[in-house]
Amino acid sequence: MREVTAVTYGWEAAVEAQIRSAQERGEFDNLPGAGKPIPGRDMPYDEGWWIRGFMEREQIPSDLMLPTPLQLRRRIEQLPDEVRDLTTEEAVRSYVAVLNAEVVAWLRAPTGPRVVVRPVDVDEVVRRWRADRQRAVPATAVEPVPHVARPARTRRRWRWWRR
Repeated sequence: MREVTAVTYGWEAAVEAQIRSAQERGEFDNLPGAGKPIPGRDMPYDEGWWIRGFMEREQIPSDLMLPTPLQLRRRIEQLPDEVRDLTTEEAVRSYVAVLNAEVVAWLRAPTGPRVVVRPVDVDEVVRRWRADRQRAVPATAVEPVPHVARPARTRRRWRWWRR
């Protein structure tokens, strides 16, 4: 036990000697942050301080930390705002098709918490998009867009309890 104490004392003495000599040479003078308070010193301890600091420093949105189903739900909620600036109906349909493809891919292999996520109705989004555009643009400048009638789709009911 005495040997361990002697080695530890000798090591600490060597480190202290190096620090003292660096101070005498002036290597610690004019360091950035000298004389300034330590940031976050008065705040309570937070275990995730390093990840919050990294996200603020790198300007990473906090949505990326969410599990996949919650990211998809958030994208579905923000869908009207996302498609509002699109100029054509085809662009809106393709944007919703990409989102629906991601939802279906998650439904096939779900990971994360069990959250209800369903594909978005493309026709409903297009109808909302048209209504938003008509409200935003004066009535004289709006050209009527011909509506293509789509055949009514019947819903298939799956019976999972039978094989």
